[in-house]
Amino acid sequence: GGVMWKGKTPNTNPRFTQLAADYDFVTTMQTDLVAGRDFSTDYNDSSNYLINEKALKLIGYEDPIGKPLTFWGQKGSIIGVVKDFHFHSFHVPIDPLIIRLIGQPRWGYAMIRFEHDKLKSVLVALGKLHQTMNPDFTFDHQFADEEYNEMYISEHLIKSLAGYFTMIAIFISCLGLLGLVIFSAEQRTKEIGIRKVIGASISSIFVLLSKEFLILIGIAFLFAIPIAWWSMTHWLNHYAYHITLSWWIFVLAGFFAMIIALLTICLQAIKAAIANPIIALRTE
Repeated sequence: GGVMWKGKTPNTNPRFTQLAADYDFVTTMQTDLVAGRDFSTDYNDSSNYLINEKALKLIGYEDPIGKPLTFWGQKGSIIGVVKDFHFHSFHVPIDPLIIRLIGQPRWGYAMIRFEHDKLKSVLVALGKLHQTMNPDFTFDHQFADEEYNEMYISEHLIKSLAGYFTMIAIFISCLGLLGLVIFSAEQRTKEIGIRKVIGASISSIFVLLSKEFLILIGIAFLFAIPIAWWSMTHWLNHYAYHITLSWWIFVLAGFFAMIIALLTICLQAIKAAIANPIIALRTE
């Protein structure tokens, strides 16, 4: 709270996220400037502000550069607008952001960008610098990508568990399907023998044994679509930013289900189809 600008409705008090930064913020964080400039030692920016696109939309300035902005009673001007970037997880929408300049801070984090292949030498150099400046405390550091990844530990866990349990479910289903195919072939041994004697082809015998199972799989797939769509949509809605479930995802899942079922059925069905019909009839 406590943000004022020209034309603001008196009865509204929207919330902004504030960030205290030093010079070279835009360069170091590689954020994109939509308009204006970064904080610079060439100017007296002690009371000037950077804002993001979300904040600009809320404030409503047509041409924001140089326009007045008061934050916590500190009157200043907007010198730049940065493109919206995520500073929280994807669970929450991007907040309106005000970036203010803080010179020679007494506390905080030093954000350092370096070339990846120079990681070891950079850490050694930073450790020596820290030992010179602050020898009573242990040098501590974190990596930005690892910090962001920690926001999604539960998602990584869900991904792993879903993968493992999916493989187990497919394996068990294939065993059950194989058992049903073997049982069906045994029950229809005489029928298959008669069909072959009167001229049925191997392909027609294969279709005979597999057709009913594929129909059942298709019916199960139709029941599974709305359940999968509802559960996935419900899960994705926990994120302010997420993909949209397209129809082709479900079609592709159904296609792979059919392929797996056919591969499971294939060997036993072909074995029954090429069996000697005379032997099959003698068993009766």
